[in-house]
Amino acid sequence: MTTIRQRKGGKVPEADEDQPSEEKNVKSEGKILSDHTGGKLWNILSLTVGGIVAIFLGLLTSVYVATLHENDLWFSNIKEVEREISFRTECGLYYSYYKQMIQAASIQQGIVNCEQYLEPVYFYIYTLFGLQAVYVIALYVTSWLLSGTWLSGLLAACWYITNRIDTTRVEFTIPLRENWALPFFAVQIAAITYLFRSHLQPAQERWTLLAVFVATFLFSLTWQFNQFMMLIQALALFILDCFDILPTAKVTRLYIIQISGLLLVCALQFFNSMILGSLLISFNASILIARTIQKNLKKGSLLSRLGKLILHALLVSSLTLLVNKFIKKILNLESDEHIFKFLKAKFGFGATRDFDASLYLCEEAFGLLPLNTFSRLSDTLLFYVYVFVLFPMTVTAVIVALRNLSCSNQPLEKMEECTISLKPDAAYNLIHTVLFGCLALSTMRMKYLWTSHMCVFASFGLCSTEVWRLILKCVHLYTSQRTQVIKYLIPIITLLYILYKFWPGIMDELLELREFYDPDTVELMNWIKSNTPNTAVFAGSMQLLAGVKLCTGRTLTNHPHYEDKHLRERTKQIYQIYAKRSPEDVYRILRSFSTDYVILEDSICYERRHSRGCRLRDLLDIANGHIMDGLGENEPDLKPSLYPRFCEEIKKNLPSYTIHFTRVFQNKTFHVYKLAKHK
Repeated sequence: MTTIRQRKGGKVPEADEDQPSEEKNVKSEGKILSDHTGGKLWNILSLTVGGIVAIFLGLLTSVYVATLHENDLWFSNIKEVEREISFRTECGLYYSYYKQMIQAASIQQGIVNCEQYLEPVYFYIYTLFGLQAVYVIALYVTSWLLSGTWLSGLLAACWYITNRIDTTRVEFTIPLRENWALPFFAVQIAAITYLFRSHLQPAQERWTLLAVFVATFLFSLTWQFNQFMMLIQALALFILDCFDILPTAKVTRLYIIQISGLLLVCALQFFNSMILGSLLISFNASILIARTIQKNLKKGSLLSRLGKLILHALLVSSLTLLVNKFIKKILNLESDEHIFKFLKAKFGFGATRDFDASLYLCEEAFGLLPLNTFSRLSDTLLFYVYVFVLFPMTVTAVIVALRNLSCSNQPLEKMEECTISLKPDAAYNLIHTVLFGCLALSTMRMKYLWTSHMCVFASFGLCSTEVWRLILKCVHLYTSQRTQVIKYLIPIITLLYILYKFWPGIMDELLELREFYDPDTVELMNWIKSNTPNTAVFAGSMQLLAGVKLCTGRTLTNHPHYEDKHLRERTKQIYQIYAKRSPEDVYRILRSFSTDYVILEDSICYERRHSRGCRLRDLLDIANGHIMDGLGENEPDLKPSLYPRFCEEIKKNLPSYTIHFTRVFQNKTFHVYKLAKHK
């Protein structure tokens, strides 16, 4: 390519004025074509390199968490029963269904047997670790789409990995439902981000909507809390649509996709009635109904529009409650009532003695987000950058929203000028991170939805031309060249800092070796398999019985699937083994569920992990109207029990107990009693 170089002490010579205009036009067109071809090649190269980096980082994360899991348990060397016990609490329940499926004769006849290549348990855990690769790639792509450079995707992935303690728990809770669901949620967010880009072709929009639907469906299928997460997402869409920041047509399609995805899941889950009674379906339906009732919502002066918005919000809220109450009344739904009791008590709308709600309230995972979370996130600079980006973006969003309301009667060109400072895809991710941040602050278990998106949002802002332009203009330092330098230089410096500070620690972590050790539980499971009939029915704590089902295949009286009202009531009845009840009452309750064996755990009977008032035995005492053990105050209406605590008294082998219960197994942790079968 020929270039013109400036001479010393002179100017670049101008084109000859006598040159024919046709020749000048040909040269000009040739230069444009050359620049266009060069730009296209550069875009292809950038897309290729960025895609390769995304796949590499996704696979690297997958290998990283798989290695941590192996190093922590020596998973490849322990026995099958120890591997299964390592799937603690409800994780064991979920894995048990996979084990049941692969051991079924009909399934084995219908599927190619892969056991000669890979053990079933490894197929299972590698699938989940593989989903982590999908998760990281989705986060990477979302950040790339927002900023326009794959450098921000690289930074997002690095932050996700270095903040692993606060972004994922997959390596030690592998089968947990959220580990299946969150990768699909990240894919959905990436697809929505792409959907809100301007100038999409109709075919691109249709394929993107299909991707959103598939990701929404898979997310809804794999996590019981999906409806609450998507309710927050729908609220974000509703807010942005009200302020004209998102195109209404696309928002409407997303409402319909959410409803369709949930209804399809409902059908596949044998018409799970809890889904039909979800607030999400009621909320989305109410929005669509309210739009038909209220006309000209987006016309009028600022005060007029604010008044219309307030009325619209009140109408949607009222309709949501009415539609939801109507659906639950018609279908007689009570599956999620414990969640609303929990929320009511958590946010100070009255104390509760409800046993199920109290179980949630007393768990640390459902408490407020600990402050030390922010110190860990700050060590990697993530939280500092997040706040640095969040503040100007929020201010911009408020200004844009007010301008949109004020410009509603202006021509289209003026409206475009009003909304040009905040792109729809950036606006959606802003409100998404704010709402899910509020959720994480109120409930620690939900922090993984926020912290992973925090990586995306912070990296986007650090690599965004729009964000740096805004900040530099505010301090009167803006130039186009300075913006371009900063948007690449600061992220590179941040990446180098992360690499320098955390790479040695990651290497040391990968070299740290441990081994699974739980001899008491292993002894219990082996005893059950060897000394009880296959048809035996076991009662005990939800967490332990999940392991019993997985390791032994025995029938259970209750398990950790807590979204069914009847199962919650049954669990409360079974837990009377840790309450102050007579042996006759406990025996009658257990036999009503056809129990053959009951397992008592010293860790529950003599629990010290929770404070007084939150121990399982305290919750049972309060629910039964009995005074709690130990020093401390009691509610004035609580009375002393007529009987001692069952799990303690049964160990004394008194006649009133031995007539109903015979101890058949005991070690340092567990006591198993066989129930007599009286006529």
